[in-house]
Amino acid sequence: MGLLAIVVGSALLLSIAYFTYGRLLARLFKLDDSSPTPAISMRDDIDYAPCDTAPLLSQHFSAIAAAGPIVGPILAGVAFGWVPALLWILMGAIFVGGVHDFATLVASIRHKAASILEVVRIHISRRAYLLFLTFVWLALVYIVVAFTDITATMFVGALDLSTEKTYKSIAEAKADPNATLLVQSGGVATSSLLYLTLPVIMGLVVRSGKISMQTATWLFLPLVVVAIWVGPLIPLNVDAILMSINSDLTPAQAADYAIRIWDVFLLLYCAIASMTPMWLMLQPRGQLGGYFLYAALGAGAVGIMLGGQTIEQPAFKGSLFSSDKPIMPFLFITIACGACSGFHSLICSGTTSKQLKSEKAAKPIGYGAMLLEAMVAIVSLCCVMLLPVNSSLASASPNFIYANGIGSFVESIGVPRVWGVIFALMAFNTFVYDTLDVCTRLGRFIIQELTGWRSVAGRWFGTLLTAGVPIFFVMQKTLDAKGNPIPVWRTFWDLFGASNQLLAALTLLGITVWLWRTRRKAWVWFVAGIPAVLMYIMSSWALTTIVRSKFAKGINGDPVAWIAVVLLVLAGLMLVEGVVALRRREVPASAAK
Repeated sequence: MGLLAIVVGSALLLSIAYFTYGRLLARLFKLDDSSPTPAISMRDDIDYAPCDTAPLLSQHFSAIAAAGPIVGPILAGVAFGWVPALLWILMGAIFVGGVHDFATLVASIRHKAASILEVVRIHISRRAYLLFLTFVWLALVYIVVAFTDITATMFVGALDLSTEKTYKSIAEAKADPNATLLVQSGGVATSSLLYLTLPVIMGLVVRSGKISMQTATWLFLPLVVVAIWVGPLIPLNVDAILMSINSDLTPAQAADYAIRIWDVFLLLYCAIASMTPMWLMLQPRGQLGGYFLYAALGAGAVGIMLGGQTIEQPAFKGSLFSSDKPIMPFLFITIACGACSGFHSLICSGTTSKQLKSEKAAKPIGYGAMLLEAMVAIVSLCCVMLLPVNSSLASASPNFIYANGIGSFVESIGVPRVWGVIFALMAFNTFVYDTLDVCTRLGRFIIQELTGWRSVAGRWFGTLLTAGVPIFFVMQKTLDAKGNPIPVWRTFWDLFGASNQLLAALTLLGITVWLWRTRRKAWVWFVAGIPAVLMYIMSSWALTTIVRSKFAKGINGDPVAWIAVVLLVLAGLMLVEGVVALRRREVPASAAK
């Protein structure tokens, strides 16, 4: 079977879902354009500002997608085979993730664009609200840890396109006489740094009032291409710099130190970016990032359709239940973004709901964007599917697998493979920057809410705590079950996935309580209740498995294990609060229908 059949078939199925199940959701939730949204009724042009559907879709898509629909499907495809991964992406996006995003967006606009946390406070209890706040903050910290470290590893080493071999350090790559066509990660680092300056300049230009955001977008997009071109010409190889300073360092040691340096740099970026006015960085970067995301998805899809590549990887791998990392439940937490992601609820009810111009726009933005993200995940999965069975690249970092796949796809339409790889790596970075910025900003909001410290000092405290705690984790030396060193992000991905999916389960629990208390219709259990139960079972099962494996040789001080325990306790307490709320018959006076 060819990749073309997978992509076209998936696109067709998702399109049918949008026009059938999406239409059913719009009817069940009684979307009504005659009712003004908070963006209209509470407009202040600062937080509440109506935005047309097309640009808001682009901004929302960029914010929710990030690197999750790339990393998760690739890891799952390598570990479990492409069929389980594909099925979960499709069914999850249509019946779980799409409902999760759509319902959260609608719930928010029906509650004056309040966050999902406020919906929980109104319909469950204040105690559940505080539990949820704490849970969300911990989940955000692990999102920052996972994406910071996976980006840092992408800035060190090299990829040989001729042999599809990855090198941990540039010194190791240059010492290999068989390496012929290298993509230096230092070049990607340079391009990324150049890219980070463009939104700042763009924000200043737009702020001056001389040109509009749309005009600025078309002016600055070519500069992004220039940044991609310049990067490889002046690669910033931090490991090589360290070896020139200290000749006693081995290439492996220099690479490890370089990754840690980039970790700290990225976390400092998180702190600064999250305190920067939205017009200066977040909005212009989101604008550029949205087009970048469309370009990456389009390039991959067109390359697959015209390239004629066949599926090389096996359909199934591993065991359903009995292996060290069985398909059940780890498939459901390995692929989060692309199928269902709790992080999306924070975007839907945090920024998007304050810009939604009409209720009916909730369908293309809430439900449609999730289905688009599923296509990003499927293209990413195809990057695994085309690898030969014994390819050494299968054990590489997902960003390299993704970049190699996109490079192969665009090569079939006449674009040099090396530029396709660099473009894909830059696209990956672009998605991550959005995630890191937004997560740190949201983490600061939560700390301020929990402490009541809303002054400038409180802003700095919340920011430094949210960006500072991950430094402790990224500096840890992590080992696999056999005692071999592995990247920090890989250790934390399962915990990130489990906590993210448990966040989705708790969000769906809040949605179910809201719908049941205001509607009392049987469809509530099928539309929201069953997805909530599925996500709760899978994520709790995975967290329990993580705790058991970490404590297999006795109780120890492993922070990953103890954070997993805390997450399980918080989720359990909130579940109790939710069940009690479902038994109540009175509807809060402040509840919205």
